Amino acid sequence: MTIWRESSPDDPAARILLEQYFAMRAEQFDRASREYHRTWPDAAQFAPPRGVFLIVEDENLAGEPADVGCGGIRMIDAGPVGPRAELKHLWVQPHARRRGHGAALIAELAVRARELGAAELVLDTHSSLEAAGALYTALGFTPVAPYNDNPNANTWLGLELATRG
Repeated sequence: MTIWRESSPDDPAARILLEQYFAMRAEQFDRASREYHRTWPDAAQFAPPRGVFLIVEDENLAGEPADVGCGGIRMIDAGPVGPRAELKHLWVQPHARRRGHGAALIAELAVRARELGAAELVLDTHSSLEAAGALYTALGFTPVAPYNDNPNANTWLGLELATRG
């Protein structure tokens, strides 16, 4: 069962997970002979009413309760379909993957984005993150025009959020 809790990117548990995320990204870029540009998230952008940051709780390798993943959303400039929330720093530790944590976290962040007034959830990624790209596609994300100049990204995706009616 996936459990999450609200956090700040600056909290110690979140910092550990984000350091793991950044290390994995840098390693992948090193293999591709490219430099990864690390940008630590601004905690204020991931706090209501501008956003939210969540930590996924499950079990560690010893079967004990532990923090195994994280991700957040932040409101950014509106796009063609209206207000936008951007998905950032989605990470699940390798031993905890293939348990549905990533999809559950994205679903919860989409709900939170809607609650913040977003009509669309967008993200930037890199084609080297094949598993992440497959997850985003399976969840209905489709290509959108680049909305930022992130040097680590070569793919921009969006998901229109159903409006309550």
